[in-house]
Amino acid sequence: MQTLLKNTITKDRFLEIRHQTALICKSLKPEDVSIQPVEFVSPSKWHLAHSTWFFEQFVLTKYKSGYKVFNDDFAYYFNSYYNNVGKRVMRANRGTMTRPTLDEVLKYRTYVNQKLSDFIEEGISDDISEVIEIGLQHEQQHQELLIYDIKYIFGHQPSFPVLDFQVHLLKENQPQEFIHIEEGVYEIGHTNEGFCFDNELGRHKVYLHDFEISNRLVTNSEYIEFIEAGGYKDFNLWHADGWEFVQNNELKSPMYWHKVDGKWMQYTLQGFKELEGDLPVNHITFYEAFAYAQWKDMRLPTEFEWEVASKQFDHGQLWEWTNSAYLPYPNFTKVEGALGEYNGKFMVNQMVLRGGSVATSKNHCRPTYRNFFTADMRWLFSGIRLAR
Repeated sequence: MQTLLKNTITKDRFLEIRHQTALICKSLKPEDVSIQPVEFVSPSKWHLAHSTWFFEQFVLTKYKSGYKVFNDDFAYYFNSYYNNVGKRVMRANRGTMTRPTLDEVLKYRTYVNQKLSDFIEEGISDDISEVIEIGLQHEQQHQELLIYDIKYIFGHQPSFPVLDFQVHLLKENQPQEFIHIEEGVYEIGHTNEGFCFDNELGRHKVYLHDFEISNRLVTNSEYIEFIEAGGYKDFNLWHADGWEFVQNNELKSPMYWHKVDGKWMQYTLQGFKELEGDLPVNHITFYEAFAYAQWKDMRLPTEFEWEVASKQFDHGQLWEWTNSAYLPYPNFTKVEGALGEYNGKFMVNQMVLRGGSVATSKNHCRPTYRNFFTADMRWLFSGIRLAR
């Protein structure tokens, strides 16, 4: 599932990461936490409970002698996709659950936090610490998903609510330059230092031709040029699937953009604001990223090109679409049982993104981290870096 050279699990670190999830949700009202406007958005209450269930299911019930499950039904309510541990509420139905209440879910978090904190202080083996580490990394993934989901829920309301937990993009106002990378054989994948997920393992060599990659992301003002040039109307720029997606969904701009009285406006977690041209364009599908690159007579980098070049540019503003399908590295293996379902079974019909975003926990990302989504997803914090 992952590699971890030494036990870095402490009670304080466990509680700090758990507390960060609660901070994201601090200003939410009870009416906010159960809603699920579309299937790919999960209710905030579900995130709070699911990340708790993970520790209960994979650590406490398996390793803690005499542990009493908080509620026998919660495994059914809050399992996500782990077929090995039983039946579950289907993803599209997560928003139908007004029960258990938010109060019960918060009590559940408190209960599991206390039990696992005590367990850590009793002393744990390296095997158990590795499972807890996966749980903490998993929680940090859900912290980012929480921000995506809350923004979607708020951004599709007429009042455009403000969240008190803030993330801010920075202006990409440096002159655009293209970094040259020589052709050659390069090593790809995680080394032996620290945690990684199994999909980063299988360090291997790839041959790359000469290429150039931009030192910065595409900005809002640059993307407006694409829109005004008819980018969403020219089928020649798009994959067939992308063009069908644009037509079926009547796309004319990135998610959260609105044209009001001749001005481009954008919903942010700070509210409904006039679009800032120097900020990187955000909430872009792979289809849109590809079409924009075609319009510029350029392309998206492969994930291997991105990893090799990443030491020479800043990243971490937005997840950056690559032109690489999400596939296993050489000698990829997965562990037996439920934790083996974490990454491997999704290695089809997905595209790789690299780099992290402002919503990503800063100690959670690394140059070899392989995020992945289907090409039509744009509620994530995603952007465009050009290559040629």
